[in-house]
Amino acid sequence: MSNKTNTTAAVNGDKRALAPNLRFPEFRDAGEWTTETLGSLAIVSREKVGDNTCIPMSITSGVGLVSQLEKFGRIIAGNSYANYLLLKKNDFAYNKSATKEYPEGFIALYSGDELAAVPNSIFTCFRIKGDSPAPQYLNYLLLGNLHGKWLRKFIEVGARAHGSLSIDEDDLLALPVPLPGGKTSFREQQKIADCLSSADELIAAQVRKVDALKTHKKGLMQQLFPRKGETQPRLRFPEFRDAGEWEEKPLGEVATYENGKAYEQDITDDGRYVVVNSRFISTDGAARKYTNADYLTADADDVLMVLSDLPKGRALAKCYFVEEDDRYAVNQRVCRLKAKQLNPKFLFFILDRNPSLLAYDDGQNQTHLSKGSVLECPLLVSPSNEEQQRIADCLTALDDLITAHTQELAAFKTHKKGLMQQLFPSIEEA
Repeated sequence: MSNKTNTTAAVNGDKRALAPNLRFPEFRDAGEWTTETLGSLAIVSREKVGDNTCIPMSITSGVGLVSQLEKFGRIIAGNSYANYLLLKKNDFAYNKSATKEYPEGFIALYSGDELAAVPNSIFTCFRIKGDSPAPQYLNYLLLGNLHGKWLRKFIEVGARAHGSLSIDEDDLLALPVPLPGGKTSFREQQKIADCLSSADELIAAQVRKVDALKTHKKGLMQQLFPRKGETQPRLRFPEFRDAGEWEEKPLGEVATYENGKAYEQDITDDGRYVVVNSRFISTDGAARKYTNADYLTADADDVLMVLSDLPKGRALAKCYFVEEDDRYAVNQRVCRLKAKQLNPKFLFFILDRNPSLLAYDDGQNQTHLSKGSVLECPLLVSPSNEEQQRIADCLTALDDLITAHTQELAAFKTHKKGLMQQLFPSIEEA
């Protein structure tokens, strides 16, 4: 693949000559790229389901079309089903609902062989007229939010926050679509799509690897810790098989407790301490705020636990382990636990999302764990400090492996994003 400086030639009518930064060698001399309006390449489809048997679909922003049964656990089409818009293979469905990642709505390619359908109230559907562009090529352009960059100037700011966006069909059809020029245009489109598809396959394989490791860890923990009603784990390291039964103790006997403090008035763009709140813990440290205040700080080997969380994305009783070089300030709705007579990392593993604490969660309202309910939480503890350490080391090593593969996954996604920026020319917004 060759490097080429991105250029924008003079506009001639509705078309602009462009060149991507990266181009496959066989297309180096294929000429400049052009732009065509979506309306010249595709036609809006208004065909209704009627008496056809179709799969009712919904959409997940950034992912694509999924069946309503898969997304909601049931079909929600109801009496409006006959008026749903019909989708055939390689049709596109534009969902006019704003999301954080796609504020101007999301366009998905339908790649199934069976007839499908989407609600006509929030979708506009279109299909390619002729042989070009290649559906997968156009799909990758739209995944890169080509339409959003174009449509945002037509959308009133207030319209983004309330359901379906008010998008004029003509504005959508005026979307400029970059295409390779010349007789090899379709082959170059397909080559680009195949390249990005290979990147997607690599990402999907890495996702499966991370998921498999997480599943393995979950199963291993079920074996390494006693199950409800039992006093010994099903799986024990050989040297501890005769170490005796585990003992049930309340958390208050093996750890000290301190409530976090309110840091909201002391938040800074940068500071000596990272503020640990429920969002920080639920994102494994990704969501960060800072402070210079030190009302309650955390030391190495402390366990920090979420005391309350909202129903959506809740992280009730999720824990975070403080490493040697971490400098944290503990926010309200989080507590600091210091292990005593117990291996700190072992405490972290038996306390993280502990079933006894999750039992307080009704799944509906905001749940708050009181100090008393936390300190009374029953824990089954190995009588051997050496066994506690061995279990902690085993699970820590597995966590490190999961982290390494998760970071590799993030690198693959970053590489794909960069690749898309290089393989497609940049079109200046009008």
